[in-house]
Amino acid sequence: MSTVIDGKALAAKLRGQIRERAEAFRAERGFEIGLAVVLVGEDPASQVYVRNKIKACEEAGIRSFSYHLPADAAEAEVIALVDELVASDKVHGILVQLPLPRHIDERKVLARIPARKDVDGFCAENVGNLAMNRETIVACTPFGVMKMLEEYGIDPRGKSAVVLGRSNIVGKPMAMLLVNADATVTVCHSKTKNLKEVCAAADILVVAIGRAKFVTADMVKEGAVVIDVGMDRDENGKLCGDVDYENVKDKASYITPVPGGVGPMTITMLLYNTVLAASRS
Repeated sequence: MSTVIDGKALAAKLRGQIRERAEAFRAERGFEIGLAVVLVGEDPASQVYVRNKIKACEEAGIRSFSYHLPADAAEAEVIALVDELVASDKVHGILVQLPLPRHIDERKVLARIPARKDVDGFCAENVGNLAMNRETIVACTPFGVMKMLEEYGIDPRGKSAVVLGRSNIVGKPMAMLLVNADATVTVCHSKTKNLKEVCAAADILVVAIGRAKFVTADMVKEGAVVIDVGMDRDENGKLCGDVDYENVKDKASYITPVPGGVGPMTITMLLYNTVLAASRS
């Protein structure tokens, strides 16, 4: 029987610590930590994410600044707003909610956010520091995964780790974090040959492929640690992950559920990064 990794409980524990740090910062500096969130357009999922982030800020004692631009906003307008936030002493972290409308080059927009205010951990400097195993701000979801492994006493050192997915947001930084933790890491994707066999050899399997219940029991090694980063809908419209949880859970030694696993940790690590950015300001 596997141990279910409770991301919701860990997130609550960490948010209590984050609130204490935010209150200590305000007492010492005389002003609040500030996070600016920029939303462009009317994407329903993005609107939900932004609302959740603003609510989380309030609960953690972090001041949020929310900016909502119309879907037809010019690229120059978005860049001008980001530049304004970069110059503001009240803003310690800047988050531009992705995806942006197609006429806006997200690389140009994100490039305007300096590493010191890049609480998403997406900019080239922060990613480069991660690759070189230097202290830096790390992408929130993979950072949350590492916190979960640490909380449950799962040491990646010397273990075979497979990351299924190679996105800039999850897959690549996840692989670098595991390499930095002395795991032997394989990154798999849609072009990987013998995918089932590669996954089935993993001591730690992190799945972020965006396909509902893609990982089945025959792709999982007996006693493996299975981390499901996916957020999908099954054939009945029910929320599920990239892992076939019901069939995999008894084979894994540790497993994250969906919902209640990695999800709660992502926003928590955003708050953590914002406090970290403020403390360095």
